[in-house]
This record gives sequence, C-alpha cells and structure tokens, in this order.
Amino acid sequence: MEERNNIESCNCSIIHEDVVNKVKANMPQEEKLYDLADLFKVLGDSTRVRIICALFQAEMCVCDIAALLSMNQSAISHQLRVLKQARLVKYRKDGKVVYYSLEDEHVKRIFDQGLIHIDEKN
Repeated sequence: MEERNNIESCNCSIIHEDVVNKVKANMPQEEKLYDLADLFKVLGDSTRVRIICALFQAEMCVCDIAALLSMNQSAISHQLRVLKQARLVKYRKDGKVVYYSLEDEHVKRIFDQGLIHIDEKN
C-alpha cells in the first residue's frame, strides 16, 4: 500500500496501473541506478573519452597518452585516476613505468554501442 501512496503522491492519475506495476517490479534498485548515472557522468568528459579510445588500441603510459592528446602529464594522471575509480581502466607497473589499459571488454562494448547509436543518427 505504501508503494501505491508514493505513486499517488505525484499528483497524477494512473491510467494503466498494470503497466506501471510491471515496470516498477522490473526496475533496478535505486542504488544501481545511481551507480549507472555516475558511470555516465565519468564518460561525459571528452578527455576521458579520448583516453579510453586511445586505450582501445594499445596499453599506454601517462607520458605517451599526454603526448598523443597534447596535454600535460598531470592532467592525464588526474583523468586516469577518475577512470580507475570508475573501474574503466587498470594499470600495471614495469619498473618505474606505469601502463594503463581498459579494465575489461565491457568498456569497449559500452563505447561500441554508443558509437553505433551515434552513427544511426547520421
């Protein structure tokens, strides 16, 4: 009954209650939706998108990414930190050099789907 009260408190009438209930039952938990929104926020920065696209091609160190994108190393390091926290990239050390790569194949698939969607508009 509490769920119905929440729906009714929106000051709108439910026309298709069966549809509303079916959709509500299949919605992910709020916490997952917030996490998904955070992921899209991370992907909402063009520098981070460019870094990820570079890492599609090869594992790279900060210096090489900075040179590729014509940016300074500290700016690239900052963006890589954000990408690591979002679990989009991982790193490995080889001596003093740190190499970055995509966390897993899911990252590439997210981008591939986004590119397919963009290409459909053209």
